[in-house]
Amino acid sequence: KYASGREGDFMRLGFSPRVQSLTLYIMPGFRKYEKLLAGLGKHKIGKSCLYVKRLDDIDLDVLRALAEESWDEMNRKYPPT
Repeated sequence: KYASGREGDFMRLGFSPRVQSLTLYIMPGFRKYEKLLAGLGKHKIGKSCLYVKRLDDIDLDVLRALAEESWDEMNRKYPPT
């Protein structure tokens, strides 16, 4: 819910298997996750998008930790009802 009173539903974490890359939507952004990103492997990022060409290019344990920490951050910011 915004200060204006407007509210809506939105994803906390997203995934899209696009033609050019696999895309993971990390809604809090990446400022808090620099250490995890350093150990992830070959990737690119946008404001809230993590782009990976192939899962073989990354450390899946680091990807899982990134997704879990992002999920937890969104739950702290927007507690489930």
